[in-house]
Amino acid sequence: MSGVSVQQMAGRVAELMEARLRVRGRGLAEKLRRGGRLLPRKVRRKAEFLARSAEQAGVPRLQMQLDHERIAEAYDACVRYLKPLGASARRRALLLEMVTGFATGLFVTAVLVVALLLWRGFL
Repeated sequence: MSGVSVQQMAGRVAELMEARLRVRGRGLAEKLRRGGRLLPRKVRRKAEFLARSAEQAGVPRLQMQLDHERIAEAYDACVRYLKPLGASARRRALLLEMVTGFATGLFVTAVLVVALLLWRGFL
């Protein structure tokens, strides 16, 4: 794995962050600084490691010190979290969200009706 491929991995993760999380910035490090809080802790740490590795890959003397297995693992974890959902999964999530909202509203209304009936002395 060369320094260019490490930088390409960081660039891909930065593109996915912009597409999925709508975080603006020049590189992965800047996007993590602006929107890193939107990522889970484990994914954020792996993305920060990937950003540091991409910076080190730009320096020829530091390329020998890179842990390529760990870089590949960090890249896989970031891409797995950030890859966009498919159309069917997006529809399913929207439907589940609508049903959950409807059920919650119905439950709250039922509890309020029972509380009102108890307060008025009908139950």
